[in-house]
Amino acid sequence: MDQETLGSIALLAIVTLISVVQNAFFASKVEHESKHCNGKGFQRPGSSAFDRVYTANQNCGHTYPTFLAMLWCAGLLCSPAPAAFAGLMYLFVRQKYFVGYLGERTQSTPGYLFGKRIILFLFLMSVAGILNYYLIFFFGSDFEMYIKTITNAISPLLLIP
Repeated sequence: MDQETLGSIALLAIVTLISVVQNAFFASKVEHESKHCNGKGFQRPGSSAFDRVYTANQNCGHTYPTFLAMLWCAGLLCSPAPAAFAGLMYLFVRQKYFVGYLGERTQSTPGYLFGKRIILFLFLMSVAGILNYYLIFFFGSDFEMYIKTITNAISPLLLIP
């Protein structure tokens, strides 16, 4: 494997590993809240604080496979740097969602909506990469440089709320 390809994959792998650490953090919050509420280990005591932490963790866990699939598809099929940047932004937004959910549930809404926008961006990057592959395969036209330029230009726009 050449150095450039390895570097591209390393960016995606770093974001993936950071997301694993974040999942472990969320799980530790659930465990801590469970022990704090009941003192006997992991049980569903029915407290509102525990329910909020548990639900926030479950919601984040439900979207995690979609995030990983979109991150790797966009990074491998289109451009790894904007995909990794979008992945980091998604992790930041997921943290904001989790913390917001622990307060009032309305505080988690901006994180949820922003996360949907990032997943859409990663999805569109994946579709552009697939379309470019088939344009090369059937017509011999390669738009890879144009697609990479566009995604590099658009990815900073993800910072706008």
